[in-house]
Amino acid sequence: MLEKDGSVANEKGFTVPTGVSAFDAASWNGIAIDSTCGGYGTCKKCRIQVTTGDVEPSKLDYRAFSESEIKAGWRLACLVRAAKDVTLDVPPLTTRPKAATVGVGRQVILRPAVQKRYVELEEPTLHDQRTDIVRLFDAIDDIEATVSLAAIRNLPKVLRSSYFKVTAVFVDQELIDIEAGDTTDLRYGIAYDLGTTTVVATLLDLNTGTPVAVKSMLNKQQPFGADVITRISATMMDATALDRLRGFAQQTLAELSAEVCEEAGVDPLNVYEVALAGNATMTQLALGIDPEPLGVAPFIMVSASFPDVQASELGINVHPRAKAVIMPSLGAYVGGDIVAGALASGMDRDKRLRLFIDVGTNCEIILGDGDKILATAAPAGPAFEAASIKCGVRAASGAIETIKVVDGDLEIGTIENTKAIGLCGSGLVDACACLVQLGLLDHSGRFVTAEAAAIAAPKVAHRLVEREGERVFVLTWGGAEGDLNDCVFLTQRDVRELQFAKAAIATGWALLLEEFGVAESEVQQVLLAGSFGSYLSPASAVKIGLVPMLPVMRIVSAGNVAGEGAKMVLLSAQERNGAMALLDSIDYIELSDRSDFNDKFVERLSFPA
Repeated sequence: MLEKDGSVANEKGFTVPTGVSAFDAASWNGIAIDSTCGGYGTCKKCRIQVTTGDVEPSKLDYRAFSESEIKAGWRLACLVRAAKDVTLDVPPLTTRPKAATVGVGRQVILRPAVQKRYVELEEPTLHDQRTDIVRLFDAIDDIEATVSLAAIRNLPKVLRSSYFKVTAVFVDQELIDIEAGDTTDLRYGIAYDLGTTTVVATLLDLNTGTPVAVKSMLNKQQPFGADVITRISATMMDATALDRLRGFAQQTLAELSAEVCEEAGVDPLNVYEVALAGNATMTQLALGIDPEPLGVAPFIMVSASFPDVQASELGINVHPRAKAVIMPSLGAYVGGDIVAGALASGMDRDKRLRLFIDVGTNCEIILGDGDKILATAAPAGPAFEAASIKCGVRAASGAIETIKVVDGDLEIGTIENTKAIGLCGSGLVDACACLVQLGLLDHSGRFVTAEAAAIAAPKVAHRLVEREGERVFVLTWGGAEGDLNDCVFLTQRDVRELQFAKAAIATGWALLLEEFGVAESEVQQVLLAGSFGSYLSPASAVKIGLVPMLPVMRIVSAGNVAGEGAKMVLLSAQERNGAMALLDSIDYIELSDRSDFNDKFVERLSFPA
């Protein structure tokens, strides 16, 4: 098997049992193949090329590839079964998708749970035979300290080797270490946004409250599918899946931890606390807790909050007794990442009527005015991740991320301004918004006729063509204008996928507004949260009906507010109480048992007139 890495091909050969899919074989041997369905043949993203050997194409292969691609050996990895020797080419998987690393937050009083005290102790004598720990605690009178056996194991040696000049390290009043000399200027924590798709780690200097390094990467659980449901399903069908998913989550956290420490030149042993904000499923998987009850009605979490956890239990290689703060969850589908986001954005403090929308496969929505706060979750599906889109790709180099109408023509922007390779989520929203604006999509979401297109948008009407038996709108040509090979296009089915996703979200916030007893026009601010929300055009979101029909100045890209909330609980121990208080302040509205959900969903499918 050849794993392509840029222009370099790394050959890996291995033997697997007969009948194992190429997708599973690659995953077992450390080769990542793109997939959003977890290898079940529904997403058609796991593209590989058979270079030697004969693999008959399946019916799904004929749907996924053109005739020329089939002849060139392209197949879906999940359908290629081991039967004889073959050589496969695996396209490189983007492991660093574009992600929001900062977000809207509020100022906090710098008062971290991690505290250091430098002391110079009097050495013991025959007249002063206090124990080492009593001698230390007598010199530190502002902390009512506790201590464990592990923390005092090296105490005698450190005290005497440093001539009784030491720094005591506390987390939440518990002594976790004694360090030789004065190390008070070395005090760090790491905040994680453990997303289903992307994980972000931020290294914080707890002395100053400033971020010193930030890194993001694709969640290594990706081979198990793009959303929480496919990952929960994996644990239900395979007894080994839970351990593997936990291992992948911990590998991701460990790699990011090492990267941020290396970038900042910080010794991981000087990281004494970490905070993790993730949805309920990602959190339970990282902790090795069976997520099956989250995936089936009545959708029950094992716990809204967790007892004291050490960072080592998350596979994070920092100080061996570093603590981990796990953000509490409101419900199975309004998890710790949303509680962290609500904390950072001050949903319980701001007296304006505000709508918080974290756009993703599972879309979480909060509506509040500081006194009354409602929340819900809407099943948007994978459209915004571009997972179910024909030319959909992750937000990486070459992905179309912006599309604008300029003088009746389209102005298309790709990530890093390179040749277009596909369409990411923000580009999909822009594409549909622009086609509605140009009159090439009617309000029901159908492509208009060629005659109507020529009248409505003469400069781009020629892009509405037939390709392999279906009408598509070509965004970028493969080569010269009119070249349909390797072009990036939008299909009618893609439009429908977006309509279903935006209708689910719009139904969610519409029902919250109804429950609150307010109209759309009364919303004073909309916060678009998460990586996708950071790059989504507010104008396009209004145009397709994803958000209320409001002036775009009221719509704010909030960015990675989950990460901001995780930072806050590291910088201020008091904010942890605020996070727990939010569980009591927010009322959750379950949509799945609403009798009026389907009717309102159908109403929201159309694009606004």
